[in-house]
Order: sequence, then C-alpha cells, then structure tokens
Amino acid sequence: MAEKLAKTDGEWREQLTPEQYHVTREAGTERAFTGKYWKTKDEGTYHCVCCGEPLFDSTTKFDSGTGWPSFYKPTDGSKVEEHKDSSYGIVRTEARCAKCGAHLGHVFDDGPNPTGLRYCMNSAALDLKSKNK
Repeated sequence: MAEKLAKTDGEWREQLTPEQYHVTREAGTERAFTGKYWKTKDEGTYHCVCCGEPLFDSTTKFDSGTGWPSFYKPTDGSKVEEHKDSSYGIVRTEARCAKCGAHLGHVFDDGPNPTGLRYCMNSAALDLKSKNK
C-alpha cells in the first residue's frame, strides 16, 4: 500500500491550476471532449497531477467515444482506489489516487477485454510522461 500524502487545502491550491484543483480536490468533472488527453495517442505513463504517482500506461488507453481518456486497467491495482459515489442521484464507482486521494474519474463495467472495465478519467487529474521525450 502506498504511503499517504497529505497537504493542506492551501498547499493544493498553490500547486494546482483552478481546474486541476476543482477536479482532483472537489471531485469535479471536466466537460467531455475538452481535456488535453481525451484523444492523445502518445506513448508513456499517465501520472497523478497532484502527487506524481504513476497510474495508467498508454498501452491500456482506448477510444471509448465518451470524450474522456479511458483505460482498461491501472498500472498497478493498488495505485487506484475505488469508492461508491452516490452523487447526482445515481450510484457509480469513483476512482481516486491511492497515494493522495485525488479524484480521477469513475470506473464502469463497459470496457474492452481483457478486463471489461472503463476507467473514465479527467485529463485535468493526469500528467502524461511521454516515452518520446
């Protein structure tokens, strides 16, 4: 299990852009088809924008047609925590960074093989470390 990273609200606000803060610390959602990674095909690893933890590999990214970057599995199951989310009158599974608790997006069971899962993430919660650089 990852060692938990704790920062004050003020420290998060200093580190993150307003959009990153809203998505990761207030469980917000960016508008579909607006995030910088929804159609990116670059090879690399997607890290948590808050703490730098590696979360998803580009080899597991797929075009879900939803307008958000989607992956069929995390790099390591212990890096992404899942929580029940009953907001907006529906029950969903929220995905959070296990190290810092950042809201990443939601997990759905309509993804491709081999897992059948779709980790529908917010670009604002991710930082792509490209293999090409």
